[in-house]
Amino acid sequence: MQKITPIILAGGVGSRLWPISRESYPKQFLKIDNAPSLFQQTVLRFHSPIFARPIVVTHENYRFHIVEQMGEIGTLPELILLEPFSRNTAGAVLAAATELANRDANALCIVAPSDHLLSAPDGFLAAVKQGIAVANSGKLVTFGITPDRPETGYGYLEVCDDNLPANQPAPVLSFTEKPNLKAATHMMASGKHLWNAGIFMFRSAAIKEAFARYAPEIVTHVSAALEHKERDLGFSRLEKKAWEMLPDISLDFAIMERADNIYAVPYKGHWSDLGSWQGLWREKVVSDDTQTGVVAIGNAHSIDCEGSLLMSESPEQTIVGLGLRDLVAVAMRDAVLVADRGRSNDIGAVVEMLQSRGTPQATVRPQDFRPWGWFEELVSGPGFKVKLITVHPRGVLSLQSHEYRAEHWVVVEGVASVTIGNNTVELSANQSAYVPTGEVHRLENNGQTDAVLIEVQTGPYLGEDDIVRYEDAYSRS
Repeated sequence: MQKITPIILAGGVGSRLWPISRESYPKQFLKIDNAPSLFQQTVLRFHSPIFARPIVVTHENYRFHIVEQMGEIGTLPELILLEPFSRNTAGAVLAAATELANRDANALCIVAPSDHLLSAPDGFLAAVKQGIAVANSGKLVTFGITPDRPETGYGYLEVCDDNLPANQPAPVLSFTEKPNLKAATHMMASGKHLWNAGIFMFRSAAIKEAFARYAPEIVTHVSAALEHKERDLGFSRLEKKAWEMLPDISLDFAIMERADNIYAVPYKGHWSDLGSWQGLWREKVVSDDTQTGVVAIGNAHSIDCEGSLLMSESPEQTIVGLGLRDLVAVAMRDAVLVADRGRSNDIGAVVEMLQSRGTPQATVRPQDFRPWGWFEELVSGPGFKVKLITVHPRGVLSLQSHEYRAEHWVVVEGVASVTIGNNTVELSANQSAYVPTGEVHRLENNGQTDAVLIEVQTGPYLGEDDIVRYEDAYSRS
């Protein structure tokens, strides 16, 4: 039986969900209300006999998030392609399709963003099956969502459904990007328009032919990036110079809006790109069945509020809304957002403003995720810094030294294996170790549960770049 290879795009930043989604840890990896992340839900959507193992394309900074989250749900990728720079979706799709075509020129693939929500996987699977024959004939297939409201935040597909059976693939006549309310209302009423979900299916050879015809410059740079790619711990790292030359353009603009062989398969199930706080609010209002339109996430409380979203990321931080109407209020330890819910799509501009001012909260979360676990700065002052460090089972920090700082480690939970100079000891809860300035050292967790430590740094300079690595299990420089 022919299998379809999913190409999962997982390199986006999701800035419109700031402050919970940031460049250091974007929305596709977040676990809101302890639910599986959107990335994990996307991977599980393709856990069916008709699909092969996925090819994942992501930014190199997210490579270990991919491995960890796929491991949590017991799945394995066929390949992980690492982008050294974000260049939108056109180059990413072509790189993955080319790798697939090198193995099988007639291979069938389906492209999906990793940060969308589909609540009816069986309906989605049925839609995919409807498009297989069309894709195998050499056409480029897109999946359109039957709209339930005149949404101005999505693109639209105009389809020709004359004399065609209902819910069958139909030729796409035109694309419309994010219309105004009047146009969106008209398109919804026409019955011939679908939301553009950004999900595509085609033979790998067909999409390569389309790129050769409509965007040959992208082919040139992607081919060079693949020819000189490097293997790195099971990842395939695309070559930097060639990738940097790629146009920053989406697959829609580069190919789909120019090709003349596009067919759309309607999908009537619930879908959302969760691209803004407005989108998240709408999803939670429906799922929570709230009468006041108030969504409270985490340690959040509402008094006489309507149509608002309140969220506290930390159980230790309480947020209370009093008399709010159609607002979003999100509290994190290092940043707070208060916004008109109807202005959710403008939050990307807020992030750009913060970046222009050099505000670290624009891109970096309090928790800094690493291949071995994560750390969070608790407090700092002149000459000292205190961190909370969590090392996952089998996690190992690099063998390293620091020129300017000393470190004190106190184990809070679990067991940590600590190497200082030529000595290695096992430390359990309430035991500690001291690492003098300049001493070579390493921390690892050989146990079955997380090792949690408090680290106190002291010294004249405490920047993260004060590190000399001698050995590293994750091939970091």
